[in-house]
Amino acid sequence: MKNVARLFKSLGDETRLMILWLLMQKEELCVCDIMEVLGITQSKASRHLRYLFHLGWVTDRRDGLWMNYRISVPPGSRQDRQLRLLGEFFQEHPEAQALKAKLETWMVAKGKTAGPGEEAHCSCK
Repeated sequence: MKNVARLFKSLGDETRLMILWLLMQKEELCVCDIMEVLGITQSKASRHLRYLFHLGWVTDRRDGLWMNYRISVPPGSRQDRQLRLLGEFFQEHPEAQALKAKLETWMVAKGKTAGPGEEAHCSCK
């Protein structure tokens, strides 16, 4: 039961839901991308990403001073099915679509347009 409670607690936070949605859009995102798109501080972004990391939903990779994150659930796993279900909900949610558009605008402005399957490199300064 504790695992179920942790799952619902993690999904009960709007910031974590938005971070998951952003990570579903790109193969990998720098913490600076998440900060910019969500308009949150580095400490808030990192705190929520750590929570998702400890749940086993994301992995991290250091790139110089910045940390990059990606979804890391095994294909076909229960977590994968849960994320797919979330993705279906987000596809129909106007706020999620606006967030997706904001991410795309930010990525183009940064000159980083890598999509799923392509590795992106952070150019934040």
